[in-house]
Amino acid sequence: MQVHLIDGTYELFRHFFAVPSRLNADGREVGACRGVISNAMALLERGATHIAVATDHVIKSFRNDMWEGYKDGSGIDPELHQQFGLLEEALRAFGIPVWPMVEYEADDALAAGAAMAERDDRVDEVLICTADKDLAQCVGGKVVQWDRRKDIVLDAGGVALKFGVGPESIPDYLGLVGDSADGFPGLAGWGAKSTAAVLSRYPHIEDIPKSVEDWDLSVRGAAKLAGTLARDLELAKLFRRIATVQRQAPVAGSVDELEWRGPADEVDVVGESIDGAGLVARAVKLAGTRRQ
Repeated sequence: MQVHLIDGTYELFRHFFAVPSRLNADGREVGACRGVISNAMALLERGATHIAVATDHVIKSFRNDMWEGYKDGSGIDPELHQQFGLLEEALRAFGIPVWPMVEYEADDALAAGAAMAERDDRVDEVLICTADKDLAQCVGGKVVQWDRRKDIVLDAGGVALKFGVGPESIPDYLGLVGDSADGFPGLAGWGAKSTAAVLSRYPHIEDIPKSVEDWDLSVRGAAKLAGTLARDLELAKLFRRIATVQRQAPVAGSVDELEWRGPADEVDVVGESIDGAGLVARAVKLAGTRRQ
């Protein structure tokens, strides 16, 4: 059995900037929402059986209390923002389990869902469908990360090849390098190459010797890097905590809850609200095929 876990917020953003504008009968922008539903339906049509979508019901999370500059949703295009709730409504109508996060984030839900699914002996593979580098820390065992847009699947070896560090060091990597998309800067001078080189020898921030004289690898600007880390060690640890996904986020209790069984009764009404008669027809047809 394969389990597909989709980053709904990432997909909504991606489709908002990738697909043409589409207004429903009420003049409401629904293009991105339609795109995400169509994308999920395509996955089901290609044979996916167990699926869930994680979303950020609100942008702010507990991480905003940890770092003032953390992403808070300010600056989001209103036509995109008003599709957040619409997407969740549409996913439910199309029979696709959705995990809307409030205190936590979609990334946390994906991590929690992957951990839950991996524990099930019936599951052979868990595919976290997102390009978000945060989720690389979840890769390993049955869990892989799938960038569907580029059709690239990363296992643990693929993560190491891409980032220069293994999945277990991704939070440390982000803690040092930072993540501009999430709004925390990392440490000055700690770029991707130098960070990967150091963490490939010392997998976690605490493992890095305080004195550069104790480093047993050659890195350009090592003395300055060591000095910066010594001065801003607690800040690096804070950024690592921010980058660490929380696997206790509330998700389904069993993979059985993720099995797609067809659209809900209200799919026609919701489908009309997103100008999605064709999407509804696809869902009904696929459900009929699977019942045969």
